[in-house]
Amino acid sequence: MLKEIQVCVCIFLVFGFVMFYELSLEPSCFFTCKPISKKFPTPKDVMSRGRSIIFLETTDRLYLPPLVLCSVESAARIYSDRPIVFFLKGLENHTMVDFKSSCPALSSISTMRNVFLFPLQLSVLFQDTPLLQWYLQINAAQEKNWVYISSDASRLAMVWKYGGIYMDTDVISIRPIPMSNFLAAQSSQFSSNGILGFQQHHWFLWDCMEDFVQKYNGDIWGHQGPQLITRMLGRLCNLTDFEDVVDQRCHNISFLHPHRFYPISYPEWRKYYEVWDPSPDFKDSYALHLWNFMNQEQKNVTTGSNTLVENLFKMYCPITYRSLFPAPQGNKQIK
Repeated sequence: MLKEIQVCVCIFLVFGFVMFYELSLEPSCFFTCKPISKKFPTPKDVMSRGRSIIFLETTDRLYLPPLVLCSVESAARIYSDRPIVFFLKGLENHTMVDFKSSCPALSSISTMRNVFLFPLQLSVLFQDTPLLQWYLQINAAQEKNWVYISSDASRLAMVWKYGGIYMDTDVISIRPIPMSNFLAAQSSQFSSNGILGFQQHHWFLWDCMEDFVQKYNGDIWGHQGPQLITRMLGRLCNLTDFEDVVDQRCHNISFLHPHRFYPISYPEWRKYYEVWDPSPDFKDSYALHLWNFMNQEQKNVTTGSNTLVENLFKMYCPITYRSLFPAPQGNKQIK
């Protein structure tokens, strides 16, 4: 009996100690206090392993077009073992409640297990990089291409700081990219910056950021983007025309054949909105860049059209497709 009493006393003391500790953290409340919520993960928490797939939105918009949502969803499916991290400038001044009500489609994507949304804060992102001083001195209001320039800068800093793969938001992932340090050829001897991947703190990205600042010219579209990547790669490598579908390699950087991401070149971008018979299998591609910048005609995905882009949505981003086209009632378009 005495032993049982001693056990009960020990349990009571442990319980009392726990209660005392909890109250010491919140001395102003007792049983009326709500449970302390768990800490939300930070970008550093999520991206610490350097394997993230990274997307950026440098406008303030939160109501995003279907292609953006498809890009994120397709990456989340193809890279199910990696975090998919989407930084949005528009999240800076919004609560999650505001976000869920203003953009339910993006909210539904965010419920996917490996998708994380964070505000894009350039002053924080550019810390400890060559871009910070440039950013503090630039007058963004006077830069006619600021949305693109800030995106070009952000992707360099983001991949340098955390490592991983950056993708534009008009890229549909169809199979995993096996390389870790790579650039994507848009055409022979010309690199894009719409898709790139590097290990954390890779020297090439640091050199690119230094060149970004030293040769800055915001009046020339692409000067800070694909042209920068191309000229930096050209300094390192003797770039030649591609033979067959074979990638090139220079130092420890793979320069991937245009078919890996650009099997349909930008002059032919309308082919994504045409019917193909038979449908292509894109067997040499890891992802498809849909050239949304070229789509000044605002061509849309049309349900029941059997166009290439509709079939890509059905196969690689079915949640986005179903949420935008809940039922085929005649032909319906989404902008």
